[in-house]
Amino acid sequence: MVNDPLGDMLTRIRNAHMRNKTSCSTPGSKLRAHVLDVLQSEGYIRGYTQTELTNGRTEFEIELKYYDGAPVIRELQRVSKPGRRVYASVDNLPRVANGLGISILSTPKGVMADHDARDNNVGGEILCRVF
Repeated sequence: MVNDPLGDMLTRIRNAHMRNKTSCSTPGSKLRAHVLDVLQSEGYIRGYTQTELTNGRTEFEIELKYYDGAPVIRELQRVSKPGRRVYASVDNLPRVANGLGISILSTPKGVMADHDARDNNVGGEILCRVF
């Protein structure tokens, strides 16, 4: 049983990058799909495909991205955890690596990157940081 499904997905991506894998798989959920959409639109992963398993569950196959043999994702860190939720207003959204990285937020307008949240003038729960 996994207490933190999003943290589990991020750990799977980190572990696959450490072993220089081209892809990794993770169980499917709506939140994971939205976070993967943000990672894909920001250029941190090549893409992902959703497959149906026999028992009615879904699974995502994530295609990882490399540049000159090095992973594009240097740092992938979970911020808001089940034991300690972290929220930020639009004025207090943190900048990751002085604007080179992104924070992924869960807002009332959906899951989005920090610069999109600033453009929409909305805050929310900081799910993770990517650099």
